[in-house]
Order: sequence, then structure tokens, then C-alpha cells
Amino acid sequence: MLSVVLAVLAVLEVVVLAGCGQAAAPERGTRASASSTIVDGLPTVSIGELPPQARATLALIEKGGPFPYRQDGVVFQNRERVLPVRARGYYHEYTVPTPGSRDRGARRIITGGQAERYYTDDHYRSFRRIVS
Repeated sequence: MLSVVLAVLAVLEVVVLAGCGQAAAPERGTRASASSTIVDGLPTVSIGELPPQARATLALIEKGGPFPYRQDGVVFQNRERVLPVRARGYYHEYTVPTPGSRDRGARRIITGGQAERYYTDDHYRSFRRIVS
């Protein structure tokens, strides 16, 4: 229980720090902008266009955790086949907290074996490749 509380506090700290000094990103309005490009057949989204909770999750991924949800880091199976097809175990998923949601919500970051990162805010129906 203490580890869960500490993990949640770590996420909150990163969310607060990620939001400092930056304009607020829209919660769901992160669809590809007119200036976005296509990579792997998918639109792109810059880190700065992501909601603060997604930026905080990215920071936790880079740190190696701790993650607030036990499902974070599990293999993402790409059953929807929206992402490029790769061998099982190539992709891993992480929860992006959704303010006001009573569960994990629909937002995720998926990482790939070649350091690629994807964002979905509609529970795997669509993805955008995260670019710097």
C-alpha cells in the first residue's frame, strides 16, 4: 500500500513539474495538427502537444518508474493492428492518468523496442507517434 501511495505521489510530482512554465495542452484535442507529419503510417504529435499527464508518464518511463498502476509496463499485444506489426513482446503499454476518471481511463503510451513511442487517447482506436 505504501508503495502505491509513493508511486501516485511521484506521478503527481512529475505532473506538476511537467506543467510548470508551459502552456496548458488540451486534454483530448491532441489530434494531428496541420504541421504534423506521418511516421509509420500514423500522424505525429510532439511532446509539447501532449497533455501534462502524458508528459509525466513519459518522464516516469524514462526513469524506469515507479509506476502507479500494476499493469504499467505489460506487453501490449497490438490486437487492433493499428501500430506496425511486430513480434509479440515488442510493445509495452503505460497508463496516462485521466483526471476525473474512476479507473485507468482510455489514455495510454505504448513504447516499442526501437525507442518509438505512441500516444492514444481513445483506448487503442487511434495512435499518434510521439516526436521530440
